[in-house]
Amino acid sequence: MATAAAPSRTSRPLLGVLFMCTACALFPIMNGLVKLLAATYQPQEIVWFRIVSHLVLIAAIFMPRMGFGLLRTHQIGTQFVSSVMMLLSTLFFFSAVKSIPVAEAISVTFVAPLAVVLLAWPMLGERITPFRLAAVVVGFSGVLIVIRPGSAVFQWASLLLLCSALCYAIYQILIRRLAGIDHPATSVFYSVLLGAILMSIWLPFVWKTPVSLADWLLLCSLGVFGALGHYCVAKAMTYASANFVAPFNYTQMIGSVIVGYLMFAEVPDFYTWLGTAVIIAGGLMVGWQSRKRDKTA
Repeated sequence: MATAAAPSRTSRPLLGVLFMCTACALFPIMNGLVKLLAATYQPQEIVWFRIVSHLVLIAAIFMPRMGFGLLRTHQIGTQFVSSVMMLLSTLFFFSAVKSIPVAEAISVTFVAPLAVVLLAWPMLGERITPFRLAAVVVGFSGVLIVIRPGSAVFQWASLLLLCSALCYAIYQILIRRLAGIDHPATSVFYSVLLGAILMSIWLPFVWKTPVSLADWLLLCSLGVFGALGHYCVAKAMTYASANFVAPFNYTQMIGSVIVGYLMFAEVPDFYTWLGTAVIIAGGLMVGWQSRKRDKTA
């Protein structure tokens, strides 16, 4: 049986940032396609295409090189919990995005990296300092600006987005825990394995045959963008701490604005820009202190 050793945790923060930013360039494209497809298909069917095509792609790329070593894990429990978190995060987000503009939806989910900063302490032992805690408060105040009462974003779908963000934060923490223990490809494979099984059971109740070849291609492409994006996230967590790379999730806003404008003629309002700027400020505070600490370590 061919095997591949898990890469050790190496402190190369700039490479970690590069992988995270690459992931954040792929996710807005996927989210835009989800919003487009949600007008015709049920969220559960879209999620099924997303995770099954993800699973097939990862197997096709890594099985020839790793064989059944792709399935070798030293933390099967953690892998399956991460798979549950990924499934819930995806279901919540796909159910909400059809009701909220792409950029605003991403802004709300920016609570995820803030949650990572808080959860990395009890789950990973990465201590949070008063300065980082202040940065989290600043960033979360930006989220409140975006979902201000009375706005179009302040609706039931916002709650789904917040739930999605929390599940994704836990997923990122678990991926960081697995970094250096299991190969990143193994983690990306397991991240959707349980979801693929569960959604396949659910699929017959919501199935609608894609109406065109273009829809087939778009539905299957969701897994391509998702798999590549989450592989980049797993690699990022291998090279840098969760606290350091998490704030770079904010670069998704750039792609989300572009995708929202080109696909749906959506233009974020003033409060979305203001809230996003405040969130990014909080993220930069965390990143600045993390880099300063790494230099003095």
